[in-house]
Amino acid sequence: MHADSAASVRRNVSKAEKVAITTDAWTALNTESFHRGLGNEKRSFSFPNPDSRHAREAYSRESRRCVEHRCRPLGFTGENHCLCSRQWDSNLCFAHTLQLAINDGFKLGAIHNVVGAASRLVSHFHHSAIATQALKLKQKQQTLPEHRLMQYCRTRWNSIYDMFERLQEQRWAVVAVLSDMVYTKLSDARTLDLVDDSWDAIEELLPVLRSLKCGTTALCGESEVSISMVYPVTSTLLSKHLISTTGESTKVSQFKTTVSESLKRRLAPEDTETAQKVALVA
Repeated sequence: MHADSAASVRRNVSKAEKVAITTDAWTALNTESFHRGLGNEKRSFSFPNPDSRHAREAYSRESRRCVEHRCRPLGFTGENHCLCSRQWDSNLCFAHTLQLAINDGFKLGAIHNVVGAASRLVSHFHHSAIATQALKLKQKQQTLPEHRLMQYCRTRWNSIYDMFERLQEQRWAVVAVLSDMVYTKLSDARTLDLVDDSWDAIEELLPVLRSLKCGTTALCGESEVSISMVYPVTSTLLSKHLISTTGESTKVSQFKTTVSESLKRRLAPEDTETAQKVALVA
C-alpha cells in the first residue's frame, strides 16, 4: 500500500510545475516522531523525523529530498519552531502565530485574572462528584442543556473560548449550585463564585474570541492548501474584529489592541515584499 501511494504521489507531483507544501510535526503513541507534508494537490506524504537536534537543516533536507527532481517548490509553510529556510521560501504557520498573538492578549493582568478564576471554577466541578450531580439537577430545573463545563488547556487552541462559552451557557445553573449550601460549603462558594465584573468580561470577550477561532479554523483545513488565505483573513481580523468600539469595557479594548499589535509584529501584513510572494496570492 505504501509503495502504491508513494508512486501515486510521485506521478501527480511530477506533473506540477510548482508546488506549495504545508508541513506538520507529530508524535505517535510510542513517542516515535514523524514529519508530514500536504501538497496543493491534496496529496499527503510523511517520513520519520530526522534524528537530529538541528531541526531547521534536517527538516529542510528531508522535505527537499521528498520532492527533489519532481517539482520546483513555490512556497513552504511549517510549524514555527521548525521552519526550513534553506533553499525554501518559508512562511510562518498562521494558525500557530495567531494563537501566540491571542496568548499575548490573555497575559494582560485583568484578562489573566478572569481566565484563572474561570479555570478554578471549572476545576471544582470536574473534581467534585457532588458538584457535578448538583449541576445536572440545576440544569434540569432550569431546562438548560446538560453539558459538562469545559476546562481550558494551554496546548489546545481556542480552549479558553470553549471554556468561556460553556460557562456563559451554564451561568445560572453554576450560580445556583454555588449558592446552595446543601452542595457547596460557604467558604468554597466565596472563593469560587465569579464576580459580576468577571461574568461581564466573559460575555464581552466571547464575540472577539469567536472571530479569532473562525480565523484559526479557516486556515486549518486539510482538504486544501490555505496559504493564500493568510492575508485576507489577517486583514479581516485587523480591520474589523480587533478594532475597539464605543461602549466596550477597558479590558476588551486592551485585549483587542494587544492581540492586534502582536499579530502585526509577528506577521508584518504591510510588508509588500512578503505580500508579493506567489504562494500567498495564488
